Amino acid sequence: MLKSIWKILLLALSPIAAQAATYTITASNFEFDPPSVTINVGDTVTWVNGGGYHNVVADDNSYVNGTPSSAKWSFSHTFTAAGTSRFFCAPHGGPGGVGMSGIITIKSVATTPAIALGGYMSGNWYNPSQAGHGYELEFTSQASSTAGQNLLDVYWYAYTPDGSAQNWIFAYGPYDATSSTVTVPAYLFTGAKFPTSTQFDANAIQQTSWGTLTFTFSDCNNGTATWTSTVPGYGSGSIPISRLTQIAGTACPAQ
Repeated sequence: MLKSIWKILLLALSPIAAQAATYTITASNFEFDPPSVTINVGDTVTWVNGGGYHNVVADDNSYVNGTPSSAKWSFSHTFTAAGTSRFFCAPHGGPGGVGMSGIITIKSVATTPAIALGGYMSGNWYNPSQAGHGYELEFTSQASSTAGQNLLDVYWYAYTPDGSAQNWIFAYGPYDATSSTVTVPAYLFTGAKFPTSTQFDANAIQQTSWGTLTFTFSDCNNGTATWTSTVPGYGSGSIPISRLTQIAGTACPAQ
């Protein structure tokens, strides 16, 4: 029954990539036009020679387009860190804003997760190339002393490292509803017997710390499961996962 359930696969949504911008600065008439631009991290600046004997050199030498030339050259540089970057033309300017020079202000960009954790992420997840094991995730708010706290419950239906038996790894812990990733401690439970009236003994249950499970989601139907175990034989690793089922009445937010 479990194996047949894990073979169901829903269609995945394609994540939308953020678009970076490109800005153009023209070198001509012994000046850069415009002499200053403000961009975001990840944007690109392209310098072009509009006429004259010029080049582009960063004050800190982090970029340079080569020796000065009167050819119709073009040079691009992508900025990956916030801050300021001064530049100049070697024949007609110098570092620190001397002569033919300019400045670029690079702003950091506030990042938001592609998908935020919440109840609509609850359901069964698995790796399509490894049907036969998978994760049951429940993003919820718990009652009693933890009322109002966002908690994730996880059951990883897997196997023992030697393949001799099935093995359920249980994990739980708080999650941040503004994040797309969560790490929770995981445990093994052993010692109890099948729950008949004469065999089951709650006092026989033994809880052993197993390690941690981390789930990171790129959208409502795709993510990555990563584990690090302190129990010999399990090791650590990471696999892509896809949504298998979704709880009725829930829906992914528009992306």
